[in-house]
Amino acid sequence: MPEKPALTDEQIIDCLRSEYGLDVEQISSLALGADVDSSVYRVITKNGKDYFLKSRKGNFNEASVIIPSYLSAAGIKQVIPPLGTQEDRLWANIDPFKVILYPFVEGQAALDIKMSRGQWVEFGTVLKRFHTTEFPAAMTRSIPRDDFSSRWRDKVNMHLERLERLVFREPLQVAAADFLRSKRAETLEIAKRAEQLARMVQDDLPEFVLCHSDIHGYNLLIDNHGALYIVDWDGLIFAPRERDLLFIGGGHGHSGYTPREEEAMFYQGYGETKINQIALVYYRYERIVMDLVDDCDIIFLSEEGEEVQTGALEDLNNKFSPDSYIEIAHRSDPVTKK
Repeated sequence: MPEKPALTDEQIIDCLRSEYGLDVEQISSLALGADVDSSVYRVITKNGKDYFLKSRKGNFNEASVIIPSYLSAAGIKQVIPPLGTQEDRLWANIDPFKVILYPFVEGQAALDIKMSRGQWVEFGTVLKRFHTTEFPAAMTRSIPRDDFSSRWRDKVNMHLERLERLVFREPLQVAAADFLRSKRAETLEIAKRAEQLARMVQDDLPEFVLCHSDIHGYNLLIDNHGALYIVDWDGLIFAPRERDLLFIGGGHGHSGYTPREEEAMFYQGYGETKINQIALVYYRYERIVMDLVDDCDIIFLSEEGEEVQTGALEDLNNKFSPDSYIEIAHRSDPVTKK
């Protein structure tokens, strides 16, 4: 995996002065997010105000900035809107980067603290409002629709095939390869089941809504006063609402509550809704496959340092631990229920 792209301090200073009229006092790079095409910074200006700056190289969907701006303008306070330039654009250009500026919100990711019951209800309320918002067609034209592609399932099968024909020397890769070989049958079954469910969902498609697609606890920010925000809108996609609902009670991180408690609190805010169980389980299995591919890419294909690769190996092991999100996916599957 390549290193994250980076702007120089001088480029950031010049951009913020010319585009936003800001004089920079200090810039700090933040170790947030796993997207190799993005970097984030905390910027302190000479007037004492703090800002959150995100730079993105490569694929940039304008909707990832326009949609949260629209939601904020519509009165959804749980969205941090991007700030406009002096010419009222929502981003600036530093070729080949796009630069987006936000107010800096001091806080913690929801999975680093225990969200209160009220915050869980609020989360459900705001996600329902997002799912039911009608957006102008011009605003969403660039947002893809889920096509239930097999690309992630193909990739995990590729990794499993490589493990059968390659010999590894690095101790960490040896450990990961041995562990994955021991889980080969279960991993193949997960990918196979995701493929079966994808076909079932397509045979009887549920309603599509605009989904965040990555709305787990690390993309929920709780500020120092307890306010809740949804962040990181880069993965917007039109899909069945279960694309987002997979995370509720799905075991993605330790929230401090049981899956049933999460669901009870969340749906108190979201409201009564008919869950398409086939779609929900499909998305849970598909997310497992995607995460397995990410871990394997880091361990076997990247030049990341030992610390990052060790973290990926730990994450790999945790996926198959008792009561993990793999076990929860199995239990929620009406066919392979365990």
